[in-house]
Amino acid sequence: MTQRTSEIGVRVALGAQPQDVFRIVVGEGLRLALFGVGVGLVAALVLTRLLQSFLFGISAYDPLTFIVVSLLLTLVAVAASYFPARRATRVDPMIALRYE
Repeated sequence: MTQRTSEIGVRVALGAQPQDVFRIVVGEGLRLALFGVGVGLVAALVLTRLLQSFLFGISAYDPLTFIVVSLLLTLVAVAASYFPARRATRVDPMIALRYE
């Protein structure tokens, strides 16, 4: 967020609404999270035979585990981008432009 203060200030100065700034910041965080979860799911499915010796009480291809962990990681990523996004909606364009 701090690295993008001037960009957000320019957007707000050019007329971006707070909900637009919020949507941009949360959307980028969610996009990265979904990409990471997707790569992680593929890697987990590929490496599941190797990991099977570490699993106790669940099968290597337990869909409930994959779904719950994926949702949990996605929710954590959304929460991690929500707070900076909320702060970004309050950026004063003049202060943000002077920041550089």
